[in-house]
Amino acid sequence: MSNARLAYDDASTPAEMRIDCLAAQAALAGPLAATARELSREQPKAAQIEVPEAAARLARALHLQLDGE
Repeated sequence: MSNARLAYDDASTPAEMRIDCLAAQAALAGPLAATARELSREQPKAAQIEVPEAAARLARALHLQLDGE
């Protein structure tokens, strides 16, 4: 085939790539920070942890200490 067209665009200049990176960082910083704040909030804890009998038997067989045991 005589068409030597590349399947991708020519590489951008370093200055253009830097601007693109800064724009991507700015676009991602807000949602990422909001998600981090959401995840860092204290989550309500269950009053009692239930350990199924099968898990307790397996833990005893492996000599593990489970909460509630």
